[in-house]
Amino acid sequence: MRLALVHDWLNTLGGAERVLIELHRMYPGVPIYTLFYNKKFIKQWLPDAKIHASFLQKVPFITKIYPKLAWLMPVAIESFNLSGYDTVLSSSVAFSKGLVLKPSTKHICYCYSPTRQLWDNTHQNKESTGRMIAKHFLRIWDLSAADRVDQFVAISKTVQARIKKYYNKDSIVIYPPANPANFQRGVIPERGPQSRGIEMSTTGVRMEQDPELLNLPKDFYLIVSRLYDYKNIDVAIQAFNKIGYSLIIIGDGPLRHHLQRKANKNITFLRSQDDSTVAAHYAACRAFIMPQEEDFGLTAVEAMSFGKPVVALRKGGATETVVEGVTGEFFDDPIPEAIADALTRLNAKYDTYDLAAIKNQTDKFSLDNFKKEITNLLQS
Repeated sequence: MRLALVHDWLNTLGGAERVLIELHRMYPGVPIYTLFYNKKFIKQWLPDAKIHASFLQKVPFITKIYPKLAWLMPVAIESFNLSGYDTVLSSSVAFSKGLVLKPSTKHICYCYSPTRQLWDNTHQNKESTGRMIAKHFLRIWDLSAADRVDQFVAISKTVQARIKKYYNKDSIVIYPPANPANFQRGVIPERGPQSRGIEMSTTGVRMEQDPELLNLPKDFYLIVSRLYDYKNIDVAIQAFNKIGYSLIIIGDGPLRHHLQRKANKNITFLRSQDDSTVAAHYAACRAFIMPQEEDFGLTAVEAMSFGKPVVALRKGGATETVVEGVTGEFFDDPIPEAIADALTRLNAKYDTYDLAAIKNQTDKFSLDNFKKEITNLLQS
């Protein structure tokens, strides 16, 4: 089988890029097509990959200005000539589903979500008439692009429902590889450099940082997240300001300084950390807090792999990964009072949580399962 991989862009390390890296490790000789890439990212994470970029790669400062060039991306993705391949597997957050392929070439789209800015998040901010018109035409293209896909694969049942709602397409679910169950102290990762990402640690990386060496507070709670508005970190800060528990927030983003100004002394901010440091915080925390709706929620699964319960918003991927009363507690509204109530319920029965049961919940999100299901899909 002649196979090609396609990804929207390779700029920073996030959950989608982690999945692509694992796909590359599964199929190391397969070329990767992308709209544009950051040279430092390629050097660190895909140094031996065959990367083919679109004409957007020649645009000066493309890695910084690309959000303003969304109107060019449909043209760029359609410009790829993949006529020499039997199967194309696209890793799509937005545009890579829109490939124009020969009828004999099968297109499988591993979809993280229908393009959020065009559908789910379209009314979050006030926009000019011009931007609204531009979004309208991008939606028309996005719908036609979805019609070109032979098989959609969703990362969760939550995303599966969105694919059906917006594209009216059936899909199967293959969970991303999110189970770092093999964290072991003192062992360096088998391949690849240490991550500087903040969404999740590298699948299967071994823990080498001893929590005791980090001078961590006793009984602290943990958030690992990018610091954007939709992540609801401000809501968690308001809750912890009121109840006074120790909270550590690992991550970076445009709201960092704003959030720091709102936080009391019981809340500590850390910038992006390497995988071993993130793992040490997972191992030492009392519980993990996920105040936002996620398509899947990889960090929550990572925390559970250490036997740590999760306090999560009852929306999105968390409803598929967290078992209420067994691996954590839910709250129904993203407000400080709801988070505080969930923490009260968690602490009231904290000693009844079974560490082994929490860890076992993460087995179905393992890298081995991901490899098996992707291999079976491609072979079928």
